[in-house]
Amino acid sequence: MKLPLLLTSALFVFAQMPTMQAQVTVDVVKITCEQLSMEELPFSSREVILWLSGYYHREHDNTVIEPGAIKRDENNLNRYCYQHGEMTVMDAVRNMGLGK
Repeated sequence: MKLPLLLTSALFVFAQMPTMQAQVTVDVVKITCEQLSMEELPFSSREVILWLSGYYHREHDNTVIEPGAIKRDENNLNRYCYQHGEMTVMDAVRNMGLGK
């Protein structure tokens, strides 16, 4: 009687374990505008903008997020990247003045 209960319990434990997914890492410096525009990345342009915002704002100890500015910057970056496919996203952000 104990063996079937033990086996059933073990099956439930293993069935509830989440499957492991491969961790993806991306070097943001190497992301091109073309990759961003063609949605070839495992994340959206908004996530790139949020990351870059944190990257640049940490230099100024600025902890404030402006949702309207994030949306505007995302739209501007998408438009800029559409016209400058070979440029890296980091260079596009610098050229657009978003990192200031």
